[in-house]
Amino acid sequence: MRLIWPFHRIGSAAPVGDDLPPRARLLADRRGAVAVEFAIVSIPFFLLLFAILEMALMFFVGQLLDTATVSASRLIRTGEAKASSLSQEKFKTKVCEGMVNLVDCQTRLYVDVQSYSTFGAYAPKSPLDKDGNITTTRYTNGNKNEIIVVRSFYAWPVLFNMLARSSTRLANGDQLLGAVVAFQTEPFPW
Repeated sequence: MRLIWPFHRIGSAAPVGDDLPPRARLLADRRGAVAVEFAIVSIPFFLLLFAILEMALMFFVGQLLDTATVSASRLIRTGEAKASSLSQEKFKTKVCEGMVNLVDCQTRLYVDVQSYSTFGAYAPKSPLDKDGNITTTRYTNGNKNEIIVVRSFYAWPVLFNMLARSSTRLANGDQLLGAVVAFQTEPFPW
């Protein structure tokens, strides 16, 4: 029976017979080398690929949080929140509606709304205590012509933390995403 290329040998290869010691036979045998090389290269490749995808998804959710915070803050800016006595939980629900149900808003979203006399009176401070836990948040509907700062924070669960070692982390290892909106309320009549 005649073998068809590439299954037949052209010329003589290095002897890989029983006459060589086992170690020499193992080193001379090249079958499976590609599979071993792929196994060595594929693990870091896929880890890096998944870390990049998670980072992209995290930036996307951060942008959603920013957009949802701006949209929900309009209720306070125009006085609708004051007129309907909007509570902190209802305001949080309004922010969640803007997040398009992609994330777990009810347990991982924190909303902090505070009023100030002037824009200069606002001094940014970390929402985390010394242990890395989110501190209590406050809420106000605001009065007319008042400076309001709305801060929203989302605790993003990190799966691949290779690329996020120096970022803001919570005590449980989650990544903290944030959005801030500062504005002066309109001179609404109520």
